[in-house]
Amino acid sequence: MATGRTTGRRQYPASVSGSRYVQGTAVRREDIRRQLDAPKKQLSHTTRKNRERARHMNFAYVLFLTMAMAVTGFVLIHYIQMESSITTSVKAVAAKESELNALKTENDEALSRIETSIDLEEIRRIAITELGMTYAGEGQIVEIPSEGSDYVRQYADIEQ
Repeated sequence: MATGRTTGRRQYPASVSGSRYVQGTAVRREDIRRQLDAPKKQLSHTTRKNRERARHMNFAYVLFLTMAMAVTGFVLIHYIQMESSITTSVKAVAAKESELNALKTENDEALSRIETSIDLEEIRRIAITELGMTYAGEGQIVEIPSEGSDYVRQYADIEQ
């Protein structure tokens, strides 16, 4: 037996019983035909029986596969619907936040305009000269103790 080329640890023979091994894409068609025409190895009875059984699908297996595909389809459709509703909700929330920011900006601008338009000195002048108001004296101020709430309820008149 002649020695062929060596790759790594294996050594491939140059010829075996008159035929050559050709590796790669340079295999000749006659080599392929020769391999196809070669007698096939006989399979055992158990192997043939198992292969025959594997070729045919019974009704229960087909029903199982159909149900599995239906459940998978239902889950996927439900998932896509939920994803779509979440996307819609996120867009609606973003639109409402944008609207809120616009309203806050508009409100702040209106408050600023109102605060700049009020002349406190003019109000004081009118109150003192035209309405006859005066500043409160020492005995006129009554302080009511706060109990921690934001407002005070008066149940009776305050007497002096």
